[in-house]
Amino acid sequence: MQPIMNVNLKLFQVFLLVAEHASFRSAADQAHRSQSSISTQIKQLEGQLGVALFHRTTRSVRLTAEGEQLLDCVRRALHEVEAGLRKIAEAVDMRRGYVSVGCSPTVAATRLPIVLAAFRHDYPDVKLFVRELTSSDLFESLRKREVDFGIAPVTAETDLTFKPILKEDIYALVPRRLFQTLKSSIPLAELVQMPVLLLNPATALRALIEATVSAQGLTLSTNYQFSQVQTLIAAATAGLGTAILPKIALPKVPSDDLQVLRIVDPPMTREIAIVTVKGQSLSPAATRLVALITRLIDPQKGQATIKPASRKRVTH
Repeated sequence: MQPIMNVNLKLFQVFLLVAEHASFRSAADQAHRSQSSISTQIKQLEGQLGVALFHRTTRSVRLTAEGEQLLDCVRRALHEVEAGLRKIAEAVDMRRGYVSVGCSPTVAATRLPIVLAAFRHDYPDVKLFVRELTSSDLFESLRKREVDFGIAPVTAETDLTFKPILKEDIYALVPRRLFQTLKSSIPLAELVQMPVLLLNPATALRALIEATVSAQGLTLSTNYQFSQVQTLIAAATAGLGTAILPKIALPKVPSDDLQVLRIVDPPMTREIAIVTVKGQSLSPAATRLVALITRLIDPQKGQATIKPASRKRVTH
């Protein structure tokens, strides 16, 4: 393989178009060029690299093993270039920045909005994009560089970095018609005797609950699973079963028909973290948002911290 500096970098952009569309014709349409021109450039790139990048037939175009490797490298390289250029621009003027965030549903439905409002107050010209995602989808979006960082429970993903910002207990919202107690907690063994309401399997909370129950040699009985926290709470209020939720997602004023009980024997806890791809550096705008989330994510600290402030503008 010839030295990489001898490769025309524009050829990588053409390669990316063909790879993502799996079609020379579609890539040509996207680039507003002829199909023969695109084909010639791909042959030129293959010649410079000394490997075939595509398997071509009259019906399909697909990547070779070497093409798959190159696609991953090109995507990461172009993202790093884009991120670098963005950081340079934002360092000159924060007003030109933008941040894309992935957030787990339990945080997105509770604490994230007030943090975003505080950030918008301080940096009104920074563009914010937020995606509410289950943990598995969020991690995949991070790997694809679709979001700058995530807010999600800590898991064992080895290619991601987790910076914990909140640790919280797991609670049960128990309909009084299913179980009544004067205590403020409920043993897990008693909890699993009643019908349980859960978030869908793609969430880290669901995985934590099932792992804890299994480790105790117990089993869950559930006929319902939901994607949204508010639906889970509404179902518990209607008496369909007991909702299992982290403290951050508990309703501020529970229905009189519900008891809020901390799960014990064993206690269940989870950690919320800022999640990034290993080795990734955040833009100035994203770094500022992470700092604000870290400061305001804890509901107890947040109540004392969030208050009207004078309009703050960034100056250099």
